[in-house]
Amino acid sequence: MLTLGEMLQASLWSRSLSPEQLRRVESEIITRQIPAGGFVCRKGEPVEHWVGVIDGLVKMTNLSADGKPTTFTGLPTGGWFGEGSLFKEEPRRYDVVALRNSHVAYMPKSTFNRLLDTSIEFNRFLLVQLNERLGQFIAMVEYDRLLEPDARVARSLAAMFNPHLYPGIGPQLQISQEEIGYLAGLSRQRANQALKALEKAGLLRVEYGGITVLDLDGLRNFGA
Repeated sequence: MLTLGEMLQASLWSRSLSPEQLRRVESEIITRQIPAGGFVCRKGEPVEHWVGVIDGLVKMTNLSADGKPTTFTGLPTGGWFGEGSLFKEEPRRYDVVALRNSHVAYMPKSTFNRLLDTSIEFNRFLLVQLNERLGQFIAMVEYDRLLEPDARVARSLAAMFNPHLYPGIGPQLQISQEEIGYLAGLSRQRANQALKALEKAGLLRVEYGGITVLDLDGLRNFGA
């Protein structure tokens, strides 16, 4: 299990900071243990933090007017999110829920703004982060509307191996079939069928408590 310090060291945006600057940032961050099913942050609340996943897995989600849940993306260990809401100074427009017990970092808005005002590298990181997230969401709309369930599972998994959004993720991902179902909008049983199809295609290997990706490009393009 990663510590906050280890997670910060692995974050791409922190590499330009001096040891003193990094220690100050670490001292200002609040950490919380969020149980499975608990809210990391909630729709409609004021946005006071930039949020990172130290260890665990959470999902960005929302409810439609008729009560149907929609999952936008999964956020594994090493991911940071919420910069767009901080820029817009508006209430949060989505819920973030822990899919398993997760250790979460909350960077205060004042710390975020100080980095924004003083670090060119931090600004560059955020530009790339926003562009990567936009591409991820556009792809999500495409595969949610056009792709069959097997391909939706493939793309949902591939999205979690983005080296900018989630640095340090290796080929192995600790994730359950139920969690995969939540991310792809499928039942656990249907997600299991999709995993078997992807394993048969040589794209991944299903293991106890997770998967190992064998062909990331194949997952990204499956069903195209």
